[in-house]
Amino acid sequence: MADDKSAEKDILRVEAELLHAWETGDAATVRRDLDPSFTLVDSKGAITDYAANVAEVEKRDPAYTVFRNRDQAVRVYGDSAVVIGITRVEGTSGGANFTAEFRFTDTWVKRDGQWKLAASHASRLPE
Repeated sequence: MADDKSAEKDILRVEAELLHAWETGDAATVRRDLDPSFTLVDSKGAITDYAANVAEVEKRDPAYTVFRNRDQAVRVYGDSAVVIGITRVEGTSGGANFTAEFRFTDTWVKRDGQWKLAASHASRLPE
């Protein structure tokens, strides 16, 4: 149980790093913290991979001013984990402002002693 608590803390730290990286356009952190096999199923059902997500951060479109999680719950299964929660985003895309909240599920894997985000799924919450 103590190992699970330590893993939970590490995962939430890395997840916070990723959120900050999306806000600030820090593609190096995104490259480091995403697993090379990363996939995202977005709120419209589209699937994107590692390269597409890194490119989005590099282009800064969408450009996020807020990218924050809350109500997170972490379940650790050895060298893998699942995090559920709610993400709030604000920013601009194609010149238009947006604000949205999503229920997310993130799947984490431990590779070479580091937690990497391997998969994410987001469902848009009603306004």
